Amino acid sequence: MFILMLVIFILGYTMIALEHPLKVDKAASALLTGTVLWAIYALDATGLLSLGLSPSWEMAKEMANDVVSYIKPNVDKEMYNGAWAATVDSANNITHFVKHELEHHLVEIAEILFFLLGAMTIVETVDQHQGFKLITDRIKTTKKVKLLWILSILTFFMSATLDNLTTTIVMVALLRKLIDDQKTRWFFASMIVLAANAGGAWSPIGDVTTIMLWIGGQITAVSIILNVIIPSLVTMIVPLLIVTFTLKGEVTRPVLDHGDEKEFTTAFERKLLLIMGVSALLFVPVFKTVTHLPPYLGMLFGLGVIWLTTEIMHRNKPLEDKRKLTVIGILRKVDVPTIFFFLGILSAVAALQSVGHLNVLAEFLYDNLQNIYAINLAVGVLSAIVDNVPLVAGAMGMYPIVEAGTLGFMSDFVIDGKFWQFLAYCAGTGGSILIIGSAAGVAAMGLEKIDFIWYMKKISLLALAGYLAGAAVYYLQIQLVGQF
Repeated sequence: MFILMLVIFILGYTMIALEHPLKVDKAASALLTGTVLWAIYALDATGLLSLGLSPSWEMAKEMANDVVSYIKPNVDKEMYNGAWAATVDSANNITHFVKHELEHHLVEIAEILFFLLGAMTIVETVDQHQGFKLITDRIKTTKKVKLLWILSILTFFMSATLDNLTTTIVMVALLRKLIDDQKTRWFFASMIVLAANAGGAWSPIGDVTTIMLWIGGQITAVSIILNVIIPSLVTMIVPLLIVTFTLKGEVTRPVLDHGDEKEFTTAFERKLLLIMGVSALLFVPVFKTVTHLPPYLGMLFGLGVIWLTTEIMHRNKPLEDKRKLTVIGILRKVDVPTIFFFLGILSAVAALQSVGHLNVLAEFLYDNLQNIYAINLAVGVLSAIVDNVPLVAGAMGMYPIVEAGTLGFMSDFVIDGKFWQFLAYCAGTGGSILIIGSAAGVAAMGLEKIDFIWYMKKISLLALAGYLAGAAVYYLQIQLVGQF
């Protein structure tokens, strides 16, 4: 069953990749893959957990051992054996454990989905009020190269402030106002994914894996910014330089008829919604820092404020106008298949994580590649295939933080050590190699219906070149200058 789960994941991944030739929506493939993997896990939980590869199960058994061992001196052998069976080995407890694992992952997945739903709704509300027109009207150029540089640099720094997922959603909304041709928009959206992931890697709040390392104490905010910003910048610039010599011509802007909207949105309303939308997105990291609550709550708070504002603002307008401008009407336009796609693919990866597939992979890397650069480069490439979060979590669990002054191989695992900084870079940027390798890529794929195979042909080598160039810059920076 352990191998079967891996085979089903690969088949599901292949169906997602071949979405267009198969003419099967990727959301359906992702949902089937996720649910089938969890069903296999539940049906053969005893056999799969008996392999001893599930990190959560092994931890639960250790805790149960501690409890039973504590009561052993005070009970006879028969009662002790009964306590052990009741605590660890019974089928009921194994079933309960699998359900608990599913619920645990569901909470994490739901946080991402609600965050995504809130961000998409805020962006769609601003867009429906023509708020982004205030930005796009200031971008006069139609030359592809110049426009690509402007949008990529803007994305790079926005991603560090917001996060790579939110920034991608905002920038894709802008692209729809700037570029009419679908394939050209696909290319620009893909390059925005590269820039967003690069921008998120050097900021403590820019990417979920960097946040994990920051909260876990492996890195500090100032150190990660100083040491990783230059490699991250190179990761974005190298693909841009390559396409600068091959990308020719100008973009065709979409012909938009705003006549109807101008009848029920004023200049004040457009400016207000743009300011409120951007403020709501910027408030999310502030909310998280102050309250220590998950980011999705900050996003939902911002959505709630905008929702209330639009209800009051448009309460006296005709019903037809209110349907277009209030959040209730806008929610009908939110891309639900993208939400289901996220749910399916994250559920599938969670199943592999719970059974122990990813733990086996992490242990293989760390046991066979006793070099911090080789380990992290491999983690970055693998994060393009599976979620980078469990890979980083595996690294955090296998290599504890050591005290300053430690010698040898483990000296790189101190707080702000080279291993942790390079892990933040690789896990954050390596996912760009495949469209499905990062939250930003999955969001862009869902919003613009980007074809997996098209991305591999047009973007993957560019992303790999940028990834390796940034890694080389980090290595040279450490060798020649040292850590800042």
